[in-house]
Amino acid sequence: MLVCCGACKKSADAQLQYNIQAGIDDKIISDYVAAHPEDSAKRIDTTGVYYIVKNGEEGSGNDLFTSSTTITVGFTGQILTTGYTFAQTNNFHPSYTLGSVIRGWQIGIPQIKKGGKIRLLMPSRYAYGPYAQDSIHLPANSVLDFNIQLYNVTN
Repeated sequence: MLVCCGACKKSADAQLQYNIQAGIDDKIISDYVAAHPEDSAKRIDTTGVYYIVKNGEEGSGNDLFTSSTTITVGFTGQILTTGYTFAQTNNFHPSYTLGSVIRGWQIGIPQIKKGGKIRLLMPSRYAYGPYAQDSIHLPANSVLDFNIQLYNVTN
C-alpha cells in the first residue's frame, strides 16, 4: 500500500512541477510577444508555441506534413531570455524526419511550405523540458527561439 501512495505522490509532484513551469514559460513568451508587436507573432492553437513567418516568406507548394515527412532545413536556435545561440547550421542543411524532431518543430514547421522561413517561440515543454542538454550548454526548462528556413520537404 505504501508503494502505491508513494507513486501517486511522485506523480502529483511531477504534474505540479510541469504546471508551474508551463505557467513560467507561457508568461515569458507572452511578455516577449507583447513587447514586440511589430513581429505579428501568432499562437498555434492552445500549445503556447508562437510563430512568425519571416519577411512574408511562407514558401510554396502543397506540402503535406506527417510524422514520416523528411525536412531539409537551415536554422539557428537561441534561448529566448538570454539570446544565447546553442545551435546553428550555417551553410550545412541537415535533413530530419519530422516525427524525430522536438515537438515544437512538429507543431510549427507545417505553418510554412518549401522555401519558407519561420521563427518559432516555444515553451520548454515542446523542446527539452526539464532535461538540460549539457553538450550544447542548454539549461533545463529553456524557452527557445528558432529561426528556420525550410529548404525541402519529401514524403
